[in-house]
Amino acid sequence: MPNSSSSATAAVSSPSTGASHAASGSSSQTSSPTPLLSVLDVMALIVGIVIGAGIFSAPAMVAGASGSVEVMMFAWVVGGLISLAGALCYAELATTYPNAGGDYHYLRMAFGEKVSFLFAWARLTVIPTGSIALLGYVFGDYSSQIYSFGPGSAAIYATLMIVVLTALNIIGLRSGKRVQNLLTLIEVGGVLFIIGAGLLLTPATAPVSAVVTQAGSAPQWGLVLVFVMLTYGGWNEAAYVSAETIGAKRNLPRALFWSLALITTVYLLVNIAYVKVLGLAGMAGSQAVAADVLRAVMGPAGAQIISALIAVSAITSANATILTAARTTYAFGRDEPMFAFLGRWNARHHAPTNALLVQGVIALALVCLGALTRSGFKTMVEYTAPVFWLFFLLTGISLFVLRRRNAGKERPFSVPLYPLTPLLFCATSAWLLYSSVQYTGIGALVGIAVLAVGALLLFWRRQVSTPAP
Repeated sequence: MPNSSSSATAAVSSPSTGASHAASGSSSQTSSPTPLLSVLDVMALIVGIVIGAGIFSAPAMVAGASGSVEVMMFAWVVGGLISLAGALCYAELATTYPNAGGDYHYLRMAFGEKVSFLFAWARLTVIPTGSIALLGYVFGDYSSQIYSFGPGSAAIYATLMIVVLTALNIIGLRSGKRVQNLLTLIEVGGVLFIIGAGLLLTPATAPVSAVVTQAGSAPQWGLVLVFVMLTYGGWNEAAYVSAETIGAKRNLPRALFWSLALITTVYLLVNIAYVKVLGLAGMAGSQAVAADVLRAVMGPAGAQIISALIAVSAITSANATILTAARTTYAFGRDEPMFAFLGRWNARHHAPTNALLVQGVIALALVCLGALTRSGFKTMVEYTAPVFWLFFLLTGISLFVLRRRNAGKERPFSVPLYPLTPLLFCATSAWLLYSSVQYTGIGALVGIAVLAVGALLLFWRRQVSTPAP
C-alpha cells in the first residue's frame, strides 16, 4: 500500500519500451549490486519506510470494523505475518533480477508489455497521487486540531499542502537528507511518545468501552485488513536493496523478520495505548486518534504538540513522495510517446515541471473527491487499495512464472517454504483485492475506473501503432 515517500522511488524509475528498455535490461545483466548493507542497515531502512503517517489515522478505521479489542489486536499480528510473506517473495525477485524498474521489470518479464504499461499508468494516476492526497488528509486532520477552518478544514489544509509543496518542487527547492532523516526520527519519536503516554498516564475520564458494531455481528475482516495493510505499506521497497545486503542468503531473512517483528510490536503497543485511553468506540469515532489520546492524558497542550509533530511528519512524507513520484512520471513520459509531454525536463529549475503539474492536478482532484465523500483519508485508501493489491497479486504470480521460465537461473536468495509462502502471499493479495472492492465505497470504484481508462489507452495505443494492411 502507498505508505510514504519511498513507494515511488523504484517502481518505474526506468519504465521503458523498445531500445531504452533493452539497454536497461542489458545493464542489469552486465553489472550487479555490491553488497554493502548490514542486517542493522536493512532493518533501519525497513522500519524507516514502514512506520509512517498511517499509524496516526488507520487504527480508527480498524477499530470501527473490528467489533472487539481482541479482533483488532489479532489483525495487527496478521498484518505483520502477511507483510513478512510478501517481503520474502520480493526479496527473491529483487536478488535474482536486480533492476531499477522493480515491479515494472518483473511484470514485463513475466507478462509482457501490456501489463507493465498498465502498471506504469497506475503509478501515474492512482498510487502515488492517492498517497499524496492521503497524506494531505493526515496533515489536514491533525492541523485542524491546532486551528480549524470549519467543516471542510481537513480538505483546505490538504489543498494548501499540495499546492505549496508542488510549487516548491517546481521552483527546484529540495529537502536535505539530514532534514528528512531528522523528521523521520521525529515521526517515530511521536509514536513512542504516544505509547509511553497512553500506557503510563491515566486519562482524566474513563474510556468509552461500547462495542462499535451491533451485538453478535461478525467483524469485517476484509475491511479491517485493508486498513491494517495500508499501515504496513512500504516493506516492498526494502526488497530493492536486497541484492546489496551482505550475506543476503542468511542476513536478509533475519533483517526482514526482526524489522517486521519490531514494527508489529510497535503497532500492537500503540493500539493498546489508543484503546486503553479512548476505548474501542472512542477510537472508531476519532478523526485524529493520536491527538485525542494526548488530549485525554495531557490536556489540550499535549494534543497540540503531537498534532504539530504528526503534521510535520505528513508534510515530510508528502514532499518526498511528490519529488520522487514526479521523476518516475518523467521517466515514463520519456519512454512512452503517448505521454511525451511528461518527459520534459526544466533545465532552469532542474525539475520535471510538466510531471509535477499533472501530478498536482490529479492529487487536488482526489482531495475534492475526499471532500465530497466527507471522509478524505478513508476515500483515499479506497481509491488506491484495489489497484495496489491487483499489482501486488500479479507480482506474486510473476514469481511462479519466472521460476518456471528460468528454472536454471541462480537465485542469490530463495523464498523459504516455496511454494507455500508465495501461495500465502498471492491468496491474501487476492482476498484483499476482493475486500477492497467489496467492502469499500465510491473511492474504489473511481480507482478501478481510472485503471480502466488506462486499458482503453493501451488498446488505442496498439491500434495507432499497428500499420494499416
